[in-house]
Amino acid sequence: MRTIALVLLLSCASIVAAQDVSSTLHDGAWEFGLWAAGGHSVPGGTGKTTVFDAGLRLGKVLTREHLSGILRGNFEYAADFIPLYLVHTGDTRYAAGFNPIILKWNFTSGRRVAPYAEFGGGILFSKHNIPPGTNDVNFMPQASVGLQFLTHNSRAVVVSAKYLHISNAGLATPNPGINTLQFAIGYHWYR
Repeated sequence: MRTIALVLLLSCASIVAAQDVSSTLHDGAWEFGLWAAGGHSVPGGTGKTTVFDAGLRLGKVLTREHLSGILRGNFEYAADFIPLYLVHTGDTRYAAGFNPIILKWNFTSGRRVAPYAEFGGGILFSKHNIPPGTNDVNFMPQASVGLQFLTHNSRAVVVSAKYLHISNAGLATPNPGINTLQFAIGYHWYR
């Protein structure tokens, strides 16, 4: 927790030298990122579950800015590659995943901070059933909101909250699923 607070403090200090949101998140900009997330299960599925995952993001801003005021923004398509996914439900199970569909709206009306909202989904593979007694292949629909704190040279520290559902979509019975609320921090580059 202290590490996260330190990263946020350093990020806020470097915002003074940050570039404008509109010039960084412009039509055609590429996003490259490294991130880590963790959280706990919430009601509606398998309880007493803790998750930790880390991955890489590749995205591209597809449109120019639309709308006006605080809703002004642009549309981005992204994908996450998740080589590390740990699920703890009494024992810890390793998995890896891929989210090929992430649809993101960047709110670009700010000068140094760009909020965003995104929806997406992907697939999670493991050698062991997740949750135990179900299946080793699961799907991961998700929704998240976050803040992109622009620093300098088209870089940003990104913090977000994500609701994620892990389920085998009926590939096996039972299918209790896991619903989690996760918090993430990442470092992203825009070109």
